[in-house]
Amino acid sequence: MKNKETLLLIGAALIIGLLVGILLSKGKQGSPEPQMTSGQPPAVNYQQSIKMLEGLVATDPKNRGAWVELGNNYFDSSNPMKAIEAYDKALALDGNDPNVLTDQGVMFRQVGWYDRALANFTKANQLDPRHLQSLFNLGVVYRYDLNDFPKAKVAWQKYLEISPVGPAADKIRSEVEFIDSHPNLPAEAVKPRAAFPSAPQ
Repeated sequence: MKNKETLLLIGAALIIGLLVGILLSKGKQGSPEPQMTSGQPPAVNYQQSIKMLEGLVATDPKNRGAWVELGNNYFDSSNPMKAIEAYDKALALDGNDPNVLTDQGVMFRQVGWYDRALANFTKANQLDPRHLQSLFNLGVVYRYDLNDFPKAKVAWQKYLEISPVGPAADKIRSEVEFIDSHPNLPAEAVKPRAAFPSAPQ
């Protein structure tokens, strides 16, 4: 009986620690204005976190928070296919999370699956019409990957209606101005300008 109680306490401590980590690492995710990051991110031992989370989901496959955090660790350690798989597991448990849909969409874009990225960003924005990250990413894929300037402009104009000020809004506004200043060029003829920054996380 004591072994069972000890295992239960250890499991509870792991889950509480994981939840605290999720809350601390994703505390700003719901903020209305995404932040463009600069400089080097702090050193994180993703392999250690991944190993711990893989063990957790192996013993508790319905632990949605652990699947999300595992996907985030794969995302941050540049392992898009594993991130996509982990996000799939989280979305199977709750498919109505615009943040997870958007993060998975970024990974789809990274592997070149633009149609799936667009589907995720679109669904995220349908779930939360004020979800800035999905609008930002819709514009990036349309503009830089598909050269579909009109659709990029629509996504970015929606973004600017919700959040008209800030560094991200200024960059998006300059992109919309570029699109407006090139109305007669076919999409194939316009080479991408300086690379648009990666989607803020």
